[in-house]
Amino acid sequence: MGKSKVLVVGGTGYIGRRIVKACLAQGHATYVLQRPEIGLDIDKLQMLLSFKEQGARLVEASFSDHQSLVDAVKQVDVVICTMSGVHFRSHNILVQLKLVDAIKEAGNIKRFLPSEFGMDPARMGHAIEPGNVTFEEKMTVRDAIEKAKIPFTYVSANCFAGYFVPNLSQLATLLPPKDKVGIYGDGNQKVIFVDEADVATYTVKTIDDPRTLNKTLYLRPKENILTQRQLVDMLENLTGRTLDKFSISAQDFLASMKGTNSNGISIYAQCNAMQCFRYNIDMI
Repeated sequence: MGKSKVLVVGGTGYIGRRIVKACLAQGHATYVLQRPEIGLDIDKLQMLLSFKEQGARLVEASFSDHQSLVDAVKQVDVVICTMSGVHFRSHNILVQLKLVDAIKEAGNIKRFLPSEFGMDPARMGHAIEPGNVTFEEKMTVRDAIEKAKIPFTYVSANCFAGYFVPNLSQLATLLPPKDKVGIYGDGNQKVIFVDEADVATYTVKTIDDPRTLNKTLYLRPKENILTQRQLVDMLENLTGRTLDKFSISAQDFLASMKGTNSNGISIYAQCNAMQCFRYNIDMI
């Protein structure tokens, strides 16, 4: 059998563009959903055209037009959805339910990978408000997938390195701190960081692998399992500078989130997840 034909939904997004690149690199016939809602967003349009130049095929469809989604899905074997689940970009997790309906009607898809890629929502039942919103919505999508008997693979990669490594896991910036760094708790909690390009590479490798059918794939490279203090040590050794360190207790952290609006939910969810990572370590 040849390689599966893949439709990427959300291909211009942070993870989506990497998924498209990985599909092309691994020799898959790659289709990218082009939605009319793109409007005047020229950056997204130019990215789509660059995908086309690299060999991807653009497929026009809209979430407001069910039949167009069905027609798009019928052209491929696998659907990978990478729609955003973070509030400071856009929050479209439940929009995937329309895609689930289209996949169910099309009846030809041999694998669906919904937009997950971070923490495994099935293991985050203890998450508190407002950080539990994303996890609960992902579980709603999972429930719909499984009730529709759609073959699936869920991918859990924990913390994206681009968001949590250069900044030493400081939530207000993506840049390395210059003078001081906040340490969460004692800073010795193990955390799993995965490069986003690696997330894409191994996500695409699952689609023709029977071992990942109807399973959750956990990406946990041992050399990427680090504490926050280890990250700080790495930066200090690299720069030759010692940062001032101050402690942020769980109580202080939760107090700082009081009154946060919906734009802070996704950051809170990630931070809440970071403090609960030990359950991953037991499975390594």
